[in-house]
Amino acid sequence: MDLPGPIPDFLLVFLGSGLILGGLGVVLLTNPIYSAFSLGLVFVCISLLYIPSNSHFVAAAQLLIYVGAINVLIIFAVMFMNGSEYYKDLNLWTVGDGVTSVVCTSIFASLITTILDTSWYGIIWTTRSNQIIEQDLISNSQQIGIHLSTDFFLPFELISIILLVALIGAIAVARQ
Repeated sequence: MDLPGPIPDFLLVFLGSGLILGGLGVVLLTNPIYSAFSLGLVFVCISLLYIPSNSHFVAAAQLLIYVGAINVLIIFAVMFMNGSEYYKDLNLWTVGDGVTSVVCTSIFASLITTILDTSWYGIIWTTRSNQIIEQDLISNSQQIGIHLSTDFFLPFELISIILLVALIGAIAVARQ
């Protein structure tokens, strides 16, 4: 990634300090839920370090696998084991809940705006005997996306249904 001037240096310092602070948070925080969130910060900073080296697919895979799956699993396990002892004083609405709802609503609105403003007819596909020929594709991540949405669509959806059933089962076990 060719960024002008001191931007790569600033990005490296910013992500490095995020790694150091997140690592210290994992080790030094006494609440295991906060330690798990600090581990999530470390995973996000590591995945963002791949972007300046033009490894966008590796960054996205790192973000999805480690933050989206591993860290969520760790947080779920921590909350399953001893999460109730940290929530003895239950407040119905806090400032953090308001900030979280504003952030989530703004992200949702930006996603809806992006989906509605995107030209979905930009990729030209030519079908020839049930094979998809990718034309004018620049990166491998676009080719992987095409194959996931065409050739491997059924296995991809089956895996997502299996993971959903496992998550619902884990929640049912946690409630008992």
